[in-house]
Amino acid sequence: MKFRKIFLPVLMGLSPLAVSPASAADTAPEGATSEDSHHDMNKDQAAMQQDPKIAVVQEMITAWNEKQWSKVGDLFTEDGVLHSMMLDPIVGREPIRERIIGLGEGIEEITLHIHNIGRIGDVVVIERTDEFIYKGHKGKVPVVGILEVEGDKVSVWREYYDRAELIEALGLTADFDPSA
Repeated sequence: MKFRKIFLPVLMGLSPLAVSPASAADTAPEGATSEDSHHDMNKDQAAMQQDPKIAVVQEMITAWNEKQWSKVGDLFTEDGVLHSMMLDPIVGREPIRERIIGLGEGIEEITLHIHNIGRIGDVVVIERTDEFIYKGHKGKVPVVGILEVEGDKVSVWREYYDRAELIEALGLTADFDPSA
């Protein structure tokens, strides 16, 4: 039963992150030209890409995208937490790694479509849609991930998604226990 508790992060086979700031119309100061706004957005994108916390998340996402399941585990702190909010959290690098490796066996293809990424205080926030083929069934589900980063490791990863929508996207008729 505990195996399912990290399923959605496994669905983050993840393509490299794209930074998606608000539209220029929403962020341009009064009197600024669209060229000024474009320049400001480029500066915002460059600053976010150089942010050390976002860089750690980008490394994590690359590992997911390349299905490097052990590396995903390595990118958590020793006492890291992976928590799909409607399920009990998984605590510890090794338990997280074991779950990810097991779940990765069922993932044939996966793409994480990033809609927005940024920092709020000390956390990195990712709004995305995970698109996948899991055990022959194609599906997708919207997700918001909140990641706390310490140094070069993820200490806490919280996932928010609709569990019933995930079950349906997987082609299942009832909730599941991937460890069974």
